[in-house]
Amino acid sequence: MTTKNVHTFHIPVMGLAYTIDSPIRVAHYGISSVISITDDELIEKMRAFYSRKFSLPYQEITQKCHDYRAERIKHYLNLVDTIVKDKFERFKNELAESKIALENYISLLPNTSEFKNSLQKFIDEGLAIKENVKSYLAEHFVPGSIDVNIMTKVDKENYDKNEPLPVEFNDAHASLRGFAQSNLTSSVVLSAGMNPRLYSYFEQFPVFYPDADGQLQKKIILKVSDFRSAMIQGNFLAKKGLWVSEYRIESGLNCGGHAFATDGFLMGPILEEFKAKKEQLIQSAHELMVKALQAKDLPVPTKPFDLKITAQGGVGTAEEHEFLLQHYDMDAVGWGSPFLLVPEATSVDEATRTLLAKAQEKDFYLSDISPLGVLFNTVKGMSNDIWKQKRIDENKAGSACPKKFLALNKEYDPQGMCTASKKYQDIKLAQLEAQKDQLSESEIQQKQAKIFEKSCLCVGLANASYLENEMEVKGQQQGVVICPGPNLAYFDRVVSLADMVKHIYGNANVLADNNRPHMFIKELKMYVDYLKNELDTFTDDFTPAQLKKWNAFKSNLLSGIAYYLDLFAQRDFFTQEKKRIQQQLGWYKAEVNRIEIPVLEQV
Repeated sequence: MTTKNVHTFHIPVMGLAYTIDSPIRVAHYGISSVISITDDELIEKMRAFYSRKFSLPYQEITQKCHDYRAERIKHYLNLVDTIVKDKFERFKNELAESKIALENYISLLPNTSEFKNSLQKFIDEGLAIKENVKSYLAEHFVPGSIDVNIMTKVDKENYDKNEPLPVEFNDAHASLRGFAQSNLTSSVVLSAGMNPRLYSYFEQFPVFYPDADGQLQKKIILKVSDFRSAMIQGNFLAKKGLWVSEYRIESGLNCGGHAFATDGFLMGPILEEFKAKKEQLIQSAHELMVKALQAKDLPVPTKPFDLKITAQGGVGTAEEHEFLLQHYDMDAVGWGSPFLLVPEATSVDEATRTLLAKAQEKDFYLSDISPLGVLFNTVKGMSNDIWKQKRIDENKAGSACPKKFLALNKEYDPQGMCTASKKYQDIKLAQLEAQKDQLSESEIQQKQAKIFEKSCLCVGLANASYLENEMEVKGQQQGVVICPGPNLAYFDRVVSLADMVKHIYGNANVLADNNRPHMFIKELKMYVDYLKNELDTFTDDFTPAQLKKWNAFKSNLLSGIAYYLDLFAQRDFFTQEKKRIQQQLGWYKAEVNRIEIPVLEQV
């Protein structure tokens, strides 16, 4: 039986709330998406909401339940699975019953798709729709995958009163357990780098190992920014008998949410390396996995499992989408931020969608608002900024910190504090007050601004769902934090799901600005700006290690530009843009060459 994804794109995880119910909205169309399973409180509220909406039984799981976090996640995922399966069956029946519905759906499929061509034949040849279509769909059509995301480093220890709970009750561990125990046959996407303790916890769950038929009930996807990281993490898991089924390569800076900058390695050369070394990645992991499975006396596959390589971060046109699939042999492409403007696909309140639609290039920026201490893509004018400033003006800076998912700083409390919390900021402000005689007014303001900059992401990234679904928002008013990539600057209106999907496949255009830079050029600009900013703001004494890093960063940028100059000279694509792209590459080459890296003075 031939069943595979009918679409060549997926919707990556966005924030805590923005894709919390995306599978319910789009999976029956064959579109895969990713749910964040970080916020169990939001998840429980969404389970109550959808249970009511679809008249399904609901019993609240309170914090009095022994394993409430994992239980909430498990039961919500089971609910999503039930709803998606029901909607999918109804949709298949609709396609078989209605020629108009079938024609509309065909218009959403990739132009080169065999699935699309086969469905079109049923209409062109005037065959009896119901019987033939029903049979064909049963054999070839599957719903989009209901995947989940775990940020590996958001793995706070939890306590019962002042007694630490066992490690399996850590936040990320409990999230993984909830997914592992759910009914889903799908994948967990691990992002934000390696957490060896969490990765080792996978061994507790047989669903991640091959069954007697050589199948994987649940799969592992790693979000990575370079080949070396993929190889290290993939082999680490393979030594435990665990297979990575997909590597999602994301641009380090030209993405939404947290931005993990590489050392100047650009996306094109990274994708080229994955293309060239994919077989090496497969064979290395397969050999290690076989040894581990044999040692554990578990079923051993006769050949390596399939390995998908996908890319995401800054993609905005059908031409870029197709280029990634064809030139780099990608299996699919992730389209994230543009879907924030699609009410049928994502959970965003109306005011925030309007803000995103109106926002221009200058409004999107890399910020320091994340308590994780990692750069965070965001947009000016968020309601969270307004409420945060109001508290600052009233000398009440900081968040009440009700959820504590990012209470990871142990500077003043062994149980951890969030750097956006009032408790933490009060301590920092008191220390600053004690130093004020030694500091100038501008230094004080600068240090205050650094303290105040942090935002409560736990609440801010969840509030959009509460507002959209008219749920009560309890506790301190935080407004909404949203984390789009800068690519959203070129999309300027709310659009339908049909129009966005047609845009992806080149059958419509929802872009506002013909001056949108190519995704590779946009990322290059961000990396050049990043290096210049690093050099401008670094005030401590330069260490040899720091200088080595900056020199490597500059060198990698120049290597990347050389790669692009060769790529665009040799290949016959982006023909309308090619001249402009080549001019921009020449300009950035000169710009990088002008960047001066400091030299250590010889003593």
